[in-house]
Amino acid sequence: MAGALMLDHVSITVSELARSAPFYDAVMAALGVPCVWREAGAIGYGARDSGEGYLTVRQCPGVLADRRHWAFRARDRAAVRAFHAAGLAAGGQDDGAPGPRPEYHPHYYAAFLRDPDGNRVEAVCHAP
Repeated sequence: MAGALMLDHVSITVSELARSAPFYDAVMAALGVPCVWREAGAIGYGARDSGEGYLTVRQCPGVLADRRHWAFRARDRAAVRAFHAAGLAAGGQDDGAPGPRPEYHPHYYAAFLRDPDGNRVEAVCHAP
């Protein structure tokens, strides 16, 4: 199982889905991850059978973003930059501009944002 993704799917909780939906729609689209379903209390991104992982953004009133961190793979460095720009335009806050992070490894290229609830989200590309 070497090389397989460690996580199959995750859920990010937000206090107000209506406020967070534009942010997640924008950053997921920038990474090429489609919205595959939407209901009153949750949104799903990615396809369960794609082998690439699956994300649910779920409304949970009163939730606190307590130093949670979510990192999403980007296909290339341009996608990292698009993720950051789209997130800022959709109400996210900058938490680290796109750029190399050699302290992680020589090819680590990432950008960090805070979603409207304060969850820390990252796009990362590991390719040189």
